Amino acid sequence: MRGRLWTAGIVMALLWPGYGLALELSGEPVQPITRLNVDAQKVALGKKLFFDVRLSQNQSISCAHCHDLEEHGGADGLKHSFGVEGREGAVNSPTVFNAALNFAQFWDGRATTLEEQVDGPVTGHVEMASSWPEVVSRLAADDVFRNDFNRIYPTGLTADNIKNAIAEYERTLLTPGSRFDRYLNGDEAAITADEKRGYRLFKSYGCVACHQGRNVGGNLFQVLGVMGDYFADYPAENSAGRGRFNVTGLVEDMHRFKVPSLRLAVLTAPYFHNGSAKTLAEAIRVMSKYQLGRDIPDDDLRAIIAFLYTLPGSYAGHSLEPSDREQLNFTPATALVTP
Repeated sequence: MRGRLWTAGIVMALLWPGYGLALELSGEPVQPITRLNVDAQKVALGKKLFFDVRLSQNQSISCAHCHDLEEHGGADGLKHSFGVEGREGAVNSPTVFNAALNFAQFWDGRATTLEEQVDGPVTGHVEMASSWPEVVSRLAADDVFRNDFNRIYPTGLTADNIKNAIAEYERTLLTPGSRFDRYLNGDEAAITADEKRGYRLFKSYGCVACHQGRNVGGNLFQVLGVMGDYFADYPAENSAGRGRFNVTGLVEDMHRFKVPSLRLAVLTAPYFHNGSAKTLAEAIRVMSKYQLGRDIPDDDLRAIIAFLYTLPGSYAGHSLEPSDREQLNFTPATALVTP
């Protein structure tokens, strides 16, 4: 009997390499967040700049205006963001949390680094509407800022160094230590059975084809409307709806966008580049229809959302995971009228 059991164990080990071992999740498509190496002095300087309204033309808004670190998960909770003099932007503001893990910045990926990204809001007409000579001049009049830049950067206070300092601070806006990360690191009790089921469904339905890696997204471009004509049902509101086509001019990039991170998804409604989906349930239903070509039953949808609640980690010593679960309270599919 013992021999047969021993043989069976060998067979199981050959068929399933994880058999008889501790939980092994190192090969999962989603991976834990790890911190990046940063320069502490530049981070401190960049943090002050992130909250400084002098970056805007009329000195009324800062980076934090659209990227609230205390509420809305590093975004602003609006369909479209607003800049100086109440000018309305063309897209929904993505979260700044974990932006350092993205392979490109902006919905159309027109910036490849965080430093390049800073240019967009500072000089954009509907955002800060400023110019770098203006910003440098205003900050140079501040003895503290001028001395800090001269001490930290060999070239002193310049536009490039301002952008670098802000980017260095943004590299610290990571949210490690989520319950799901603890699960990936071997703590099986960190998430519930329903949340584990949600993760399995997230993989089996194919969501993970675009949402994977440390940021659960943010590492590839994808056309919006792979399995259905999204823009026939949701016509583009403005030129931003063309997506990456605006950057490359290539036909194949029409309606192609950077896949967003889902790390803070439970906190960053509304969703998509146009802010058209008000809830996670609505966003997932749209994705299942136009990206996967299928419907997801409400029970499965609820489990997937439960999984998404395990993804927010911690920032500044406190958990970002909300205590409520309001995204789980959604209208059943049978009561909806969809395009």
